[in-house]
Amino acid sequence: MPDLNARLPQAVIFDLDGTLVDSAADIGASLNWLLAGIGRRAVQRSEVVTWVGDGVARLVERGLAATGGVPAADELAALTARFTEYYEAHSADLTRPFPGAVAALETLTATGCRLGVCTNKPEGATAEILETLDLRRFFAAVAGGDTVPGVRKPQPGHVLHVVAALGASPAAAVMVGDSPNDIDAAKAARVRAVAVSFGYTRVPPRDLGADVLIDHFDELVPVLAALSA
Repeated sequence: MPDLNARLPQAVIFDLDGTLVDSAADIGASLNWLLAGIGRRAVQRSEVVTWVGDGVARLVERGLAATGGVPAADELAALTARFTEYYEAHSADLTRPFPGAVAALETLTATGCRLGVCTNKPEGATAEILETLDLRRFFAAVAGGDTVPGVRKPQPGHVLHVVAALGASPAAAVMVGDSPNDIDAAKAARVRAVAVSFGYTRVPPRDLGADVLIDHFDELVPVLAALSA
């Protein structure tokens, strides 16, 4: 049982896909629905996890590039909108929290930590996942990729928006993520960073440049206490 009296950060901010939740199955199923509709091959999870993290438009563009080519801008925009509508209706069919995530959130909440989500996923799909998986109750602030116009990770303003919404300072906050976007945004915002090794990244987790790397959510609370010591 973690020591609930240990000093912890004032605010902890989480990425969503590949960090809090394993969402690759739903993302892949929705992408394959889109691709099947235009006569393209299905894509595999091993491909999908390397495309996640830069928002819906880049995800769809990467899926199209891998299966026959990217169409003209107007058709690409239409396909992106079609994917978004379908995915938002199916974003929590197969998605589940990573092992230990809920217990870690419960412990952090019990200590008085203020928790937030900062993701490049659209706000609508983010809300659907958090509500369906009964995770929304943990978070005082949630920012999707379309919440702050023109700002998303790796821009520091995306993280700083959540830090401010939580009533914290960057020095009293920690970002938890799985990708270069998460860690680079945190570093640019002067927020300490914890990387998870089990997420979706094209860069080896140990090369992300986080302050600490964890392999399971059971490690998170002790690591946060150590960072705040």
